[in-house]
Amino acid sequence: MNAHHEHEFEAAPGLPEPLPRGERLLWQGSPDFRTLAIHAFHVRKLALYFAAMLGLQWLYLLGEPNAALLRPLLTSAGMALLALALLTTIAWFAARTTLYTLTDRRIVMRIGIVLTLTFNLPLRQVAGAALKPQAAGHGDIALTLAGNDRIAWLNLWPHARPWQLKNPQPSLRCLPEAATVGARIQQAWSALHPDASAVLGDPAPTSEPARAPREHGIPTVAA
Repeated sequence: MNAHHEHEFEAAPGLPEPLPRGERLLWQGSPDFRTLAIHAFHVRKLALYFAAMLGLQWLYLLGEPNAALLRPLLTSAGMALLALALLTTIAWFAARTTLYTLTDRRIVMRIGIVLTLTFNLPLRQVAGAALKPQAAGHGDIALTLAGNDRIAWLNLWPHARPWQLKNPQPSLRCLPEAATVGARIQQAWSALHPDASAVLGDPAPTSEPARAPREHGIPTVAA
């Protein structure tokens, strides 16, 4: 549990107000910034792209005097490293300022580097959860919300399921031990729906509005 309290106006870390009587805190966590840099800010893909561009530039300048060859290559390499460093720094700030909270009634997402936003997602309004595994046990957990209410994709990013722009899905991004967190979400959801049995299945189609939870339970699947 992350107990570091750096937001002075929070009643408790990650929570805008104290939990109501009877509500229990089950888990808190934040994204792993290295995994967030790779999967949300695409630092690895950009590094490969910059390397390819430097290779093409070297081939184009091949045959020029050393000074004419090295100067533009060093300039391009410096610009590429600066861009990668800036993206990695933003990923670090995004991970440090993010705190996800699971209680026995809701999921709370505190996100934002400069402007802090807090989203309360009642478990009764969660229609599905999709787990996307990553390396070393990390993963994303995307949430499908029931009803017609939507959170703007730009307000969520990078804490949104990639490419789901029409029906944005809040996502707990790049979590360590993501499968364990997914199991805790499943248990908390099932406790609110004692007559439902959890099953594995496909995520709700993103081309249609999310519906209320099905009677047989909340699907938690690999996306």
